[in-house]
Amino acid sequence: MQDSNMRSRSHLFTVRVWEEEIRTDQTEWRGKIQLFPNGEVRYFRDWPALVPLLIQLLAEAQSNHTQA
Repeated sequence: MQDSNMRSRSHLFTVRVWEEEIRTDQTEWRGKIQLFPNGEVRYFRDWPALVPLLIQLLAEAQSNHTQA
């Protein structure tokens, strides 16, 4: 596979998760996804929201790449 083709199919991002207290003795997992190199950030409040958010970010990144 050519190097330029591989770059167009790969995306670098970070996922940060933390547990946040929302009431006494009640917590919730929250998270932040940051896409590189553009630095776009999205937040999520529960695990089921993570995968659809990643799919959306990757689709947008691919769309932006094909328009460029």
